[in-house]
Amino acid sequence: MSQLTLNLLQGAVSFKFSPESARELKQHIAELMQNLKAIASTKTPGSSRPQPKAPMEYRHAGEVFLEIFCNPNIYPSPFAAKVLITVRDERIRLTSEAELTRTIEDIERYLEEVA
Repeated sequence: MSQLTLNLLQGAVSFKFSPESARELKQHIAELMQNLKAIASTKTPGSSRPQPKAPMEYRHAGEVFLEIFCNPNIYPSPFAAKVLITVRDERIRLTSEAELTRTIEDIERYLEEVA
């Protein structure tokens, strides 16, 4: 199993992650991006308030527990969005924010490396 490195706002975290799990996470993020784009496209002057979208909550239990959370309703565009990342095991817990676009790049790079 290869190492996935996620770049945080300050620093980075690496852990073992399977390609199958990375593809599943990529799908969750793709749905989040669709929601963010839908919200951004309705934020024009004079338009009605956009329908709230459900937050993305991805959880994976492997060698470490990974949780990625994002509420799409609080960001004006997909490029401004941040995700809350939690990585933990029985000895340590790390919670930090990361830029959504950087997280997407990290997952893409990982999938290219393991292909």
